[in-house]
Amino acid sequence: MSRLHSHSALLVWVLALLALTVAAIPAFLVTPRYSGEAQKLADPTYGPIPGESDHYSSYWGVDRPFPGNISDPIFPTQCGPPAEDDYTWQNLLSAEWIIFEFYQQGIERFTDEDFAKIGMPNTTRLRLMEIRNNEAGHLRIFQNQISPTSIKPGPCKYIFPLRDPRSYLAFMTVLEISSMAFLTGLVREAKNDWNQGVIAAISQTEARHETWALMDLWKANPFAGPSDTSFPYANQILYSTQGLIVPGSCPPENPEYPHPRQLLPALSAASDTESLAPGATITLNFTNPDNQPVFHPSTQYYAVFFHSVLNASVPLDTKGFPQRPIVVTIPAAFETRGVIVALIADQPGAPTKESVVAGPAVILEQPVEMGPELVRGGGT
Repeated sequence: MSRLHSHSALLVWVLALLALTVAAIPAFLVTPRYSGEAQKLADPTYGPIPGESDHYSSYWGVDRPFPGNISDPIFPTQCGPPAEDDYTWQNLLSAEWIIFEFYQQGIERFTDEDFAKIGMPNTTRLRLMEIRNNEAGHLRIFQNQISPTSIKPGPCKYIFPLRDPRSYLAFMTVLEISSMAFLTGLVREAKNDWNQGVIAAISQTEARHETWALMDLWKANPFAGPSDTSFPYANQILYSTQGLIVPGSCPPENPEYPHPRQLLPALSAASDTESLAPGATITLNFTNPDNQPVFHPSTQYYAVFFHSVLNASVPLDTKGFPQRPIVVTIPAAFETRGVIVALIADQPGAPTKESVVAGPAVILEQPVEMGPELVRGGGT
Protein backbone atom coordinates (compact mmCIF):
# COMPACT_ATOMS: atom_id res chain seq x y z
CA MET A 1 0.00 0.00 0.00
CA SER A 2 2.80 2.39 0.85
CA ARG A 3 4.31 1.84 -2.60
CA LEU A 4 0.91 2.49 -4.18
CA HIS A 5 0.51 5.69 -2.20
CA SER A 6 4.03 6.70 -3.19
CA HIS A 7 3.30 6.16 -6.90
CA SER A 8 0.00 8.04 -6.59
CA ALA A 9 1.71 11.00 -4.92
CA LEU A 10 4.38 11.04 -7.64
CA LEU A 11 1.73 10.94 -10.36
CA VAL A 12 -0.14 13.84 -8.76
CA TRP A 13 3.11 15.81 -8.52
CA VAL A 14 3.99 15.13 -12.18
CA LEU A 15 0.51 16.10 -13.36
CA ALA A 16 0.64 19.31 -11.33
CA LEU A 17 4.04 20.19 -12.77
CA LEU A 18 2.78 19.44 -16.28
CA ALA A 19 -0.23 21.71 -15.72
CA LEU A 20 2.02 24.55 -14.59
CA THR A 21 4.30 24.04 -17.58
CA VAL A 22 1.40 24.05 -20.05
CA ALA A 23 -0.03 27.19 -18.44
CA ALA A 24 3.30 28.95 -18.97
CA ILE A 25 3.35 28.22 -22.73
CA PRO A 26 2.06 31.15 -24.80
CA ALA A 27 -1.23 30.66 -26.60
CA PHE A 28 0.63 31.07 -29.92
CA LEU A 29 4.21 30.19 -30.74
CA VAL A 30 6.24 32.12 -33.30
CA THR A 31 5.80 30.23 -36.56
CA PRO A 32 8.87 29.30 -38.65
CA ARG A 33 8.10 31.93 -41.31
CA TYR A 34 9.18 34.67 -38.88
CA SER A 35 12.60 35.47 -37.44
CA GLY A 36 11.27 36.12 -33.94
CA GLU A 37 12.72 39.64 -33.88
CA ALA A 38 9.27 41.14 -33.41
CA GLN A 39 8.88 39.28 -30.12
CA LYS A 40 11.24 41.81 -28.54
CA LEU A 41 8.41 44.31 -28.99
CA ALA A 42 6.29 42.32 -26.54
CA ASP A 43 8.33 44.15 -23.87
CA PRO A 44 6.85 47.68 -23.67
CA THR A 45 10.19 49.06 -22.46
CA TYR A 46 12.05 47.80 -25.56
CA GLY A 47 13.21 50.52 -27.94
CA PRO A 48 12.44 54.25 -27.89
CA ILE A 49 9.46 55.01 -25.65
CA PRO A 50 6.80 57.43 -26.96
CA GLY A 51 6.66 60.50 -24.77
CA GLU A 52 10.27 60.05 -23.63
CA SER A 53 12.31 59.73 -26.82
CA ASP A 54 12.44 62.41 -29.55
CA HIS A 55 12.72 59.56 -32.07
CA TYR A 56 9.01 59.98 -32.81
CA SER A 57 9.39 63.69 -33.55
CA SER A 58 12.90 64.38 -34.79
CA TYR A 59 14.11 61.42 -36.87
CA TRP A 60 14.93 62.74 -40.35
CA GLY A 61 15.95 59.56 -42.17
CA VAL A 62 14.22 58.00 -45.17
CA ASP A 63 14.45 54.46 -43.78
CA ARG A 64 11.51 53.25 -41.71
CA PRO A 65 11.76 54.40 -38.10
CA PHE A 66 11.25 52.01 -35.18
CA PRO A 67 8.94 50.13 -34.81
CA GLY A 68 7.86 50.50 -38.46
CA ASN A 69 11.04 48.70 -39.49
CA ILE A 70 9.86 45.48 -37.79
CA SER A 71 7.03 44.07 -39.84
CA ASP A 72 6.14 40.73 -38.26
CA PRO A 73 3.15 40.27 -35.96
CA ILE A 74 3.89 40.02 -32.25
CA PHE A 75 2.63 36.77 -30.78
CA PRO A 76 1.07 36.46 -27.32
CA THR A 77 3.44 35.80 -24.45
CA GLN A 78 0.78 34.73 -21.96
CA CYS A 79 -2.23 32.44 -21.97
CA GLY A 80 -5.67 33.72 -21.10
CA PRO A 81 -8.64 35.61 -22.51
CA PRO A 82 -8.14 38.94 -24.31
CA ALA A 83 -8.38 42.13 -22.32
CA GLU A 84 -11.65 44.04 -22.60
CA ASP A 85 -10.37 46.50 -25.22
CA ASP A 86 -7.95 44.28 -27.15
CA TYR A 87 -10.18 44.15 -30.25
CA THR A 88 -10.35 47.93 -30.30
CA TRP A 89 -6.57 48.29 -30.08
CA GLN A 90 -6.03 45.57 -32.71
CA ASN A 91 -8.30 47.50 -35.07
CA LEU A 92 -6.40 50.69 -34.33
CA LEU A 93 -3.00 49.08 -34.85
CA SER A 94 -4.05 47.55 -38.19
CA ALA A 95 -5.37 50.96 -39.32
CA GLU A 96 -2.22 52.68 -38.09
CA TRP A 97 -0.05 50.42 -40.24
CA ILE A 98 -1.95 51.79 -43.26
CA ILE A 99 -1.39 55.41 -42.26
CA PHE A 100 2.27 54.89 -41.34
CA GLU A 101 2.98 53.14 -44.64
CA PHE A 102 1.19 55.90 -46.58
CA TYR A 103 3.57 58.50 -45.18
CA GLN A 104 6.60 56.25 -45.54
CA GLN A 105 5.92 55.56 -49.20
CA GLY A 106 5.36 59.26 -49.91
CA ILE A 107 8.69 60.16 -48.31
CA GLU A 108 10.42 57.50 -50.40
CA ARG A 109 8.64 58.48 -53.62
CA PHE A 110 8.77 62.29 -53.60
CA THR A 111 11.61 64.77 -53.12
CA ASP A 112 11.74 68.33 -51.80
CA GLU A 113 11.91 69.48 -55.42
CA ASP A 114 8.78 67.53 -56.35
CA PHE A 115 6.75 69.43 -53.77
CA ALA A 116 8.36 72.78 -54.60
CA LYS A 117 7.45 72.38 -58.29
CA ILE A 118 3.73 72.35 -57.43
CA GLY A 119 4.04 75.44 -55.23
CA MET A 120 4.19 73.75 -51.82
CA PRO A 121 6.36 75.14 -48.99
CA ASN A 122 9.99 74.03 -48.97
CA THR A 123 9.39 72.42 -45.56
CA THR A 124 6.67 70.07 -46.88
CA ARG A 125 8.70 66.85 -47.00
CA LEU A 126 10.30 67.62 -43.64
CA ARG A 127 6.85 68.04 -42.10
CA LEU A 128 5.69 64.79 -43.71
CA MET A 129 8.66 63.07 -42.05
CA GLU A 130 7.62 64.49 -38.70
CA ILE A 131 4.06 63.23 -39.19
CA ARG A 132 5.48 59.85 -40.25
CA ASN A 133 7.45 59.80 -37.01
CA ASN A 134 4.31 60.57 -35.00
CA GLU A 135 2.55 57.68 -36.72
CA ALA A 136 5.45 55.38 -35.80
CA GLY A 137 4.89 56.46 -32.21
CA HIS A 138 1.22 55.55 -32.57
CA LEU A 139 2.28 52.09 -33.74
CA ARG A 140 4.27 51.61 -30.56
CA ILE A 141 1.55 53.00 -28.31
CA PHE A 142 -1.07 50.70 -29.84
CA GLN A 143 1.22 47.67 -29.63
CA ASN A 144 1.71 48.35 -25.95
CA GLN A 145 -2.01 48.79 -25.30
CA ILE A 146 -2.79 45.27 -26.56
CA SER A 147 -2.55 42.78 -23.70
CA PRO A 148 0.06 39.95 -23.63
CA THR A 149 -2.71 37.39 -24.26
CA SER A 150 -3.58 38.75 -27.73
CA ILE A 151 -1.69 38.94 -31.00
CA LYS A 152 -0.44 42.35 -32.12
CA PRO A 153 -1.01 42.52 -35.89
CA GLY A 154 1.75 43.19 -38.39
CA PRO A 155 1.47 45.23 -41.61
CA CYS A 156 0.09 44.09 -44.96
CA LYS A 157 1.07 45.44 -48.37
CA TYR A 158 -0.79 48.54 -49.51
CA ILE A 159 -1.63 50.47 -52.68
CA PHE A 160 -1.81 54.27 -52.46
CA PRO A 161 -2.37 57.10 -54.98
CA LEU A 162 1.27 58.02 -55.61
CA ARG A 163 0.83 59.28 -59.18
CA ASP A 164 2.05 62.80 -58.44
CA PRO A 165 2.76 64.95 -55.38
CA ARG A 166 -0.52 66.90 -55.56
CA SER A 167 -2.76 63.81 -55.59
CA TYR A 168 -0.66 62.38 -52.79
CA LEU A 169 -1.12 65.46 -50.61
CA ALA A 170 -4.83 65.62 -51.44
CA PHE A 171 -5.29 62.04 -50.33
CA MET A 172 -3.27 62.77 -47.19
CA THR A 173 -5.73 65.55 -46.34
CA VAL A 174 -8.80 63.33 -46.58
CA LEU A 175 -6.96 60.50 -44.79
CA GLU A 176 -6.18 62.69 -41.80
CA ILE A 177 -9.64 64.20 -41.56
CA SER A 178 -11.19 60.72 -41.92
CA SER A 179 -9.03 59.62 -38.99
CA MET A 180 -10.59 62.29 -36.83
CA ALA A 181 -14.14 61.27 -37.78
CA PHE A 182 -13.22 57.64 -37.14
CA LEU A 183 -11.68 58.30 -33.73
CA THR A 184 -14.74 60.20 -32.49
CA GLY A 185 -16.69 56.97 -32.92
CA LEU A 186 -13.97 54.63 -31.75
CA VAL A 187 -13.68 56.29 -28.34
CA ARG A 188 -17.22 55.06 -27.66
CA GLU A 189 -16.16 51.44 -28.21
CA ALA A 190 -13.45 51.44 -25.55
CA LYS A 191 -14.78 50.09 -22.26
CA ASN A 192 -11.90 51.23 -20.07
CA ASP A 193 -11.86 54.92 -19.08
CA TRP A 194 -8.09 55.18 -19.46
CA ASN A 195 -8.26 53.73 -22.98
CA GLN A 196 -10.93 56.26 -23.91
CA GLY A 197 -8.55 59.00 -22.81
CA VAL A 198 -5.67 57.56 -24.84
CA ILE A 199 -7.81 57.47 -27.99
CA ALA A 200 -8.89 61.07 -27.40
CA ALA A 201 -5.23 62.08 -26.99
CA ILE A 202 -4.30 60.42 -30.30
CA SER A 203 -7.15 62.28 -32.03
CA GLN A 204 -5.63 65.58 -30.91
CA THR A 205 -2.39 64.76 -32.72
CA GLU A 206 -4.31 63.84 -35.87
CA ALA A 207 -6.11 67.19 -35.64
CA ARG A 208 -2.74 68.98 -35.57
CA HIS A 209 -1.64 67.10 -38.70
CA GLU A 210 -4.80 68.17 -40.51
CA THR A 211 -4.46 71.78 -39.34
CA TRP A 212 -0.96 71.95 -40.80
CA ALA A 213 -2.14 70.53 -44.14
CA LEU A 214 -5.03 72.98 -44.43
CA MET A 215 -3.00 76.05 -43.48
CA ASP A 216 0.39 75.44 -45.09
CA LEU A 217 -0.48 73.30 -48.11
CA TRP A 218 -3.91 74.51 -49.20
CA LYS A 219 -3.95 78.01 -47.62
CA ALA A 220 -7.39 77.20 -46.23
CA ASN A 221 -9.06 78.16 -42.98
CA PRO A 222 -8.33 75.23 -40.62
CA PHE A 223 -11.31 75.85 -38.33
CA ALA A 224 -14.11 73.31 -38.81
CA GLY A 225 -16.71 75.28 -36.90
CA PRO A 226 -17.73 74.57 -33.32
CA SER A 227 -17.36 70.79 -33.68
CA ASP A 228 -15.64 68.28 -35.92
CA THR A 229 -17.90 65.60 -37.36
CA SER A 230 -18.83 62.84 -34.96
CA PHE A 231 -19.56 59.50 -36.65
CA PRO A 232 -20.80 56.64 -34.46
CA TYR A 233 -19.76 53.53 -36.43
CA ALA A 234 -15.98 53.56 -36.45
CA ASN A 235 -15.51 50.09 -37.92
CA GLN A 236 -17.51 51.06 -40.99
CA ILE A 237 -14.93 53.74 -41.79
CA LEU A 238 -12.15 51.22 -41.15
CA TYR A 239 -13.71 48.71 -43.52
CA SER A 240 -13.78 51.38 -46.22
CA THR A 241 -9.94 51.22 -46.21
CA GLN A 242 -9.98 47.61 -47.48
CA GLY A 243 -9.39 48.88 -51.00
CA LEU A 244 -5.92 50.06 -49.94
CA ILE A 245 -4.84 46.56 -48.86
CA VAL A 246 -3.32 44.17 -51.41
CA PRO A 247 -5.50 41.04 -51.23
CA GLY A 248 -3.78 38.12 -49.52
CA SER A 249 -0.83 40.23 -48.35
CA CYS A 250 -1.58 40.35 -44.61
CA PRO A 251 0.17 38.02 -42.15
CA PRO A 252 -2.16 35.01 -41.89
CA GLU A 253 -2.07 35.23 -38.09
CA ASN A 254 -3.46 38.79 -38.10
CA PRO A 255 -6.93 39.08 -36.59
CA GLU A 256 -9.88 40.02 -38.79
CA TYR A 257 -9.72 43.69 -39.77
CA PRO A 258 -11.77 45.38 -38.65
CA HIS A 259 -13.43 43.23 -36.02
CA PRO A 260 -16.37 43.00 -36.20
CA ARG A 261 -17.11 44.03 -39.77
CA GLN A 262 -20.23 44.22 -41.88
CA LEU A 263 -18.84 43.90 -45.44
CA LEU A 264 -20.90 46.89 -46.59
CA PRO A 265 -20.89 48.01 -50.24
CA ALA A 266 -18.48 50.88 -50.80
CA LEU A 267 -20.08 54.24 -51.57
CA SER A 268 -18.81 57.27 -53.46
CA ALA A 269 -20.03 60.10 -55.62
CA ALA A 270 -19.84 59.47 -59.37
CA SER A 271 -16.55 60.36 -61.05
CA ASP A 272 -18.14 63.19 -63.08
CA THR A 273 -19.23 65.02 -59.89
CA GLU A 274 -18.67 68.77 -60.16
CA SER A 275 -19.44 69.78 -56.56
CA LEU A 276 -19.70 68.13 -53.17
CA ALA A 277 -20.69 71.30 -51.34
CA PRO A 278 -23.92 71.48 -49.32
CA GLY A 279 -26.83 71.87 -51.73
CA ALA A 280 -25.11 69.98 -54.58
CA THR A 281 -26.98 67.14 -56.28
CA ILE A 282 -24.82 64.06 -56.81
CA THR A 283 -25.12 60.61 -58.34
CA LEU A 284 -24.23 57.75 -56.02
CA ASN A 285 -21.64 55.23 -57.13
CA PHE A 286 -21.05 51.81 -55.56
CA THR A 287 -17.42 51.25 -56.38
CA ASN A 288 -16.99 47.49 -55.85
CA PRO A 289 -18.68 45.56 -58.68
CA ASP A 290 -18.56 42.39 -56.58
CA ASN A 291 -20.35 43.99 -53.61
CA GLN A 292 -23.42 45.91 -54.74
CA PRO A 293 -26.36 46.85 -52.50
CA VAL A 294 -29.73 45.13 -52.81
CA PHE A 295 -32.72 47.43 -52.39
CA HIS A 296 -36.02 45.76 -51.50
CA PRO A 297 -39.04 47.31 -53.29
CA SER A 298 -41.11 47.57 -50.12
CA THR A 299 -38.41 49.39 -48.09
CA GLN A 300 -37.78 53.12 -48.03
CA TYR A 301 -34.07 53.93 -47.99
CA TYR A 302 -32.35 57.13 -46.93
CA ALA A 303 -29.09 58.91 -47.55
CA VAL A 304 -27.94 59.91 -44.09
CA PHE A 305 -25.43 62.76 -43.85
CA PHE A 306 -23.42 63.27 -40.64
CA HIS A 307 -21.92 66.71 -40.07
CA SER A 308 -20.69 68.25 -36.83
CA VAL A 309 -22.88 66.61 -34.15
CA LEU A 310 -25.92 66.50 -36.45
CA ASN A 311 -27.28 64.15 -39.06
CA ALA A 312 -29.88 64.66 -41.78
CA SER A 313 -31.79 62.03 -43.75
CA VAL A 314 -32.89 62.39 -47.37
CA PRO A 315 -35.34 59.80 -48.80
CA LEU A 316 -33.97 57.95 -51.84
CA ASP A 317 -35.72 56.68 -54.95
CA THR A 318 -34.08 53.27 -55.45
CA LYS A 319 -36.59 51.92 -58.00
CA GLY A 320 -34.89 50.60 -61.13
CA PHE A 321 -31.43 50.31 -59.55
CA PRO A 322 -28.89 49.41 -60.89
CA GLN A 323 -30.06 50.31 -64.40
CA ARG A 324 -31.37 53.61 -63.06
CA PRO A 325 -28.85 55.62 -61.04
CA ILE A 326 -29.62 56.98 -57.58
CA VAL A 327 -29.29 60.74 -57.11
CA VAL A 328 -29.46 62.78 -53.92
CA THR A 329 -28.95 66.37 -52.82
CA ILE A 330 -26.51 67.06 -49.98
CA PRO A 331 -28.41 69.01 -47.29
CA ALA A 332 -28.02 72.70 -48.05
CA ALA A 333 -28.35 73.61 -44.37
CA PHE A 334 -24.88 72.25 -43.54
CA GLU A 335 -22.01 74.69 -43.12
CA THR A 336 -19.19 74.26 -45.65
CA ARG A 337 -16.68 73.18 -43.01
CA GLY A 338 -14.79 70.04 -42.02
CA VAL A 339 -16.22 66.85 -43.49
CA ILE A 340 -19.56 65.24 -44.15
CA VAL A 341 -19.88 61.49 -43.71
CA ALA A 342 -22.58 59.95 -45.91
CA LEU A 343 -24.15 56.49 -45.93
CA ILE A 344 -27.33 54.70 -46.99
CA ALA A 345 -29.65 53.26 -44.34
CA ASP A 346 -33.06 51.66 -44.15
CA GLN A 347 -34.10 53.95 -41.28
CA PRO A 348 -33.91 57.74 -40.92
CA GLY A 349 -30.83 58.80 -38.99
CA ALA A 350 -29.21 55.32 -39.22
CA PRO A 351 -29.93 54.71 -35.50
CA THR A 352 -28.00 51.41 -35.40
CA LYS A 353 -25.08 50.04 -37.35
CA GLU A 354 -27.35 47.26 -38.60
CA SER A 355 -29.56 49.85 -40.30
CA VAL A 356 -26.68 50.85 -42.60
CA VAL A 357 -26.77 49.14 -46.00
CA ALA A 358 -23.94 50.93 -47.86
CA GLY A 359 -21.05 53.29 -47.17
CA PRO A 360 -19.83 55.33 -45.48
CA ALA A 361 -18.18 57.91 -47.72
CA VAL A 362 -16.14 60.80 -46.32
CA ILE A 363 -16.84 64.06 -48.20
CA LEU A 364 -14.17 66.72 -47.79
CA GLU A 365 -15.51 70.26 -47.32
CA GLN A 366 -12.22 72.03 -46.56
CA PRO A 367 -11.02 72.93 -49.10
CA VAL A 368 -14.37 72.24 -50.79
CA GLU A 369 -12.96 72.29 -54.32
CA MET A 370 -10.78 69.28 -53.52
CA GLY A 371 -13.73 66.94 -52.97
CA PRO A 372 -14.54 66.40 -56.66
CA GLU A 373 -10.82 66.15 -57.43
CA LEU A 374 -10.51 63.25 -54.99
CA VAL A 375 -13.56 61.53 -56.49
CA ARG A 376 -12.12 61.82 -60.00
CA GLY A 377 -8.86 60.36 -58.75
CA GLY A 378 -10.54 57.51 -56.88
CA GLY A 379 -9.51 58.94 -53.54
CA THR A 380 -12.74 58.67 -51.54
